[in-house]
Amino acid sequence: MDKQTQTELEAAAFRRLRDHLAERTDVQNIDMMNLAGFCRNCLSRWYQEAAGERGIEMSQEDAREAFYGMPYAEWKSKYITEATDAQKEAFKTSHG
Repeated sequence: MDKQTQTELEAAAFRRLRDHLAERTDVQNIDMMNLAGFCRNCLSRWYQEAAGERGIEMSQEDAREAFYGMPYAEWKSKYITEATDAQKEAFKTSHG
């Protein structure tokens, strides 16, 4: 496989992951962090870092909007719920 095709397939897989997570608003970032060690915010930060490596200035807010498909504050108010004590404890245990 040539490099261009590989890059296009990787980009398509990333977009599919982004879109899947956008549809799964029931899955909280803290649950993703507890189970997988990364969340939507991590993905948006990695996107921002990739832009920076290519000399493209991008704020954290711009990167989050690119990943979430809306301003982060809007996503947060629509979909993020308060973490339960169990979720907080699991986070402390796995990231303490």
